[in-house]
Amino acid sequence: MVNSRIKRKKQRRKRLKKKALLLAFLTVMLFAVVVVYQFDSGRKESLQQISSANINGESKSNEDNETNEIEFNTDHIENENEYINVLLVGVDAEEGNQARTDTIMVAQYHPKEGIAKLVSIMRDTYVSIPGYRDNKINSSFFFGGPELLRKTIKENFNIDVEYYAMVNFDGFVQVVDTIAPSGIDIDIANRMYYHDPYADLTIDFQPGEQTLDGQETLNYVRFRSDSENDFGRVRRQQEVLDLLKDELLSFSGITRIPKLVGTIDPYVDTNIQGSKILSLGRDFFLNPIEEVETLTIPIDGGYVDDRVAHAGAILKPDLEKNKQALDDFFSIEDDTLSAVNDQEREKEKDTEDNT
Repeated sequence: MVNSRIKRKKQRRKRLKKKALLLAFLTVMLFAVVVVYQFDSGRKESLQQISSANINGESKSNEDNETNEIEFNTDHIENENEYINVLLVGVDAEEGNQARTDTIMVAQYHPKEGIAKLVSIMRDTYVSIPGYRDNKINSSFFFGGPELLRKTIKENFNIDVEYYAMVNFDGFVQVVDTIAPSGIDIDIANRMYYHDPYADLTIDFQPGEQTLDGQETLNYVRFRSDSENDFGRVRRQQEVLDLLKDELLSFSGITRIPKLVGTIDPYVDTNIQGSKILSLGRDFFLNPIEEVETLTIPIDGGYVDDRVAHAGAILKPDLEKNKQALDDFFSIEDDTLSAVNDQEREKEKDTEDNT
């Protein structure tokens, strides 16, 4: 009798285990279907917009350049770091013209620590460009694309960059509209107005709290027709990236990630492999980034306004001051690493206790 009850209990446990495994399998399959569907849906929407734009004679994506492999040398990286440096470039490419950039950033990400740091380099920073005469740093991208920009950053600021990601204006709009379909809330401090009839561009914002969609957010970060000039634009770029990070880490933001990846795929050029993106994405949610630390180069007190005949108005940096500021900014204090390690040990202990 006792043996019979034990046998029935074992059989029930086996059935429950099989049901649990089946449920887990079905859940994974459903999740995979949703991910693929959202990715495909986002990519189709982008391609439809691109097709429509091309019919109207506009060039919207980077897909036309996919057959032209972009040079980006990573042989200078001697070993696998516990962090990565990514060169972020905002590209303004008009049809028939060489690509220009007015956004140059270097993002450093420590996956295990959940630490992200972002350096914005002012486009008018006057630097040494390998193989060319000294000029504004954004000229290096115009002359030689991301590879020459990488070399320029290395030569002047001693920063090694392993990866690059280039996105055009239309891609930025799609990113904002996908991550925050209801818009992002921004408190605009002062009146912002600019009109360029030749570029068919009007930027017009009143002061106060406003909810901006993708196109309006692009106008917000592009504006520089005030006393802050490019410094204000860089500050707004950093502000918007931080807001998008918060939106992405929300539950609704997480569910939109597959669609986001599919949506921006036609608009982005990068050398980051898909497997690396998945690995970084996993770390991103296991170790959420609480705050993105930012720095602008050249630093306050680390440059002078100047003018040269071949480049016009420039920011002439004190390279030693700025390199020291970068070294200090990118260094992670021992107490920060210790706190992160303590958190990891606590997680491991909780897991062991639960087991």
